[in-house]
Amino acid sequence: MEDDELLQRITVDARVMVGKPVIRGTRIPVALILKMLGQGIPTEEILHEYPRLEEADIHAAMIYAARVVEHEDVFPLPSRGELMPA
Repeated sequence: MEDDELLQRITVDARVMVGKPVIRGTRIPVALILKMLGQGIPTEEILHEYPRLEEADIHAAMIYAARVVEHEDVFPLPSRGELMPA
């Protein structure tokens, strides 16, 4: 399945989970899936805990996160020692 096809599994709707990205047709936030993966929870366990999810939903969550981070602008701030006195 192509990335764009997978991303169709993610929706953002102000009426669902306060507009957070979720898996289409559920109230399962992308952030929850990513957090579980980050904690080392295996995909099989996530699918067992959330039977409405499919493995493609988990892949979609990872692709969504990668796209968000890819387009994020980062502006490094100087450390305290680099700040000029007022």
